[in-house]
Amino acid sequence: MIRVLIVGTGGMANQHAEAYAAMDGVQIVAGVDPNPQNLYAFNAKHGITHAFDRVEDALNWGEFDAVSNVTPDAVHHATTLPLLQAGKHVLCEKPLAATYSDAAEMAQAAADAGVVNMVNLTYRNVPALMQAAEIVAAGEIGEVRHFEASYLQSWLTQPTWGDWRTEDQWLWRLSSAHGSMGVLGDVGVHILDYATFAAGSDAAAVSCRLKTFDKAENNCIGVYHLDANDSMTMQLELRNGAVGVIHASRFASGHLNDLRLRLFGTKGGLEVCFENEISTLRSCIGGDMMTGAWTDIPPVPVRTNYERFIDAVRSNRQAGPDFARGASLQRVLDAAMVSDTDGARDQVL
Repeated sequence: MIRVLIVGTGGMANQHAEAYAAMDGVQIVAGVDPNPQNLYAFNAKHGITHAFDRVEDALNWGEFDAVSNVTPDAVHHATTLPLLQAGKHVLCEKPLAATYSDAAEMAQAAADAGVVNMVNLTYRNVPALMQAAEIVAAGEIGEVRHFEASYLQSWLTQPTWGDWRTEDQWLWRLSSAHGSMGVLGDVGVHILDYATFAAGSDAAAVSCRLKTFDKAENNCIGVYHLDANDSMTMQLELRNGAVGVIHASRFASGHLNDLRLRLFGTKGGLEVCFENEISTLRSCIGGDMMTGAWTDIPPVPVRTNYERFIDAVRSNRQAGPDFARGASLQRVLDAAMVSDTDGARDQVL
């Protein structure tokens, strides 16, 4: 039996709990949260018997093997390091940390501890993305030359998931003082991973523009100062020489949660989509290039990050995306923030 501790019991923690509950031989044994209202409601909902205010208290108890860290972005570093030092396997929500230096320290600590470490980059669960990465790696579209990618959400214009004006689970994402890196850290990290993973190359240089829009009187709602960025545009050059653009927004009316990537190589192109919860992959390769015809590629199911994390814990063998990948992505996010304050000037990585 793999015993799992969940640290942070907000909205996203429910997805972790439901994923583990669906697995044989996995038990969620405790929750950790300094907010007692969230903690006890979460434990009651998922039938969890132990509750702790702090990670240190859970470690003193010690009756767990693996951890899902679902705390706000800025808290990942402080809550994860003691878990690694105690030899616990950790699946951490994205972004790995608030800064590259913190993320790099976490990656090194995980390597030193010799434990399984993964970042929950959710869209590694999308069959189209995993298949596209395999097609590119096999050389089927030749040398990647250009790409364009987007991650579009509309929860600031369509309250499908709830009212962000009144609900803490959304308001914290709009406030840097509450640990948010805005759309750049929340979904920008996903589309950055989506594009560079499929293209088979890390970023070599980045330029970026971030934008925060007025959303309330004095841009404040209660204790929340709404200063985190809402939209971002990014230009990237990859180490394999490809260039492309990435953009993300929470103001994309009509798009609840949609990711799209188009990759163009010397021998063909791919379109990799996850829209309306549907994974699709299309290719224009070989003879199809003469007519511009695009062919649908049937999806092949993949194991989720949660399943691969538990598989890795059982086998004591590392699985990706690991903390080193998370640190690499955070380096780009840090450079993007510098670029924005420097008039979108290129930042070489």
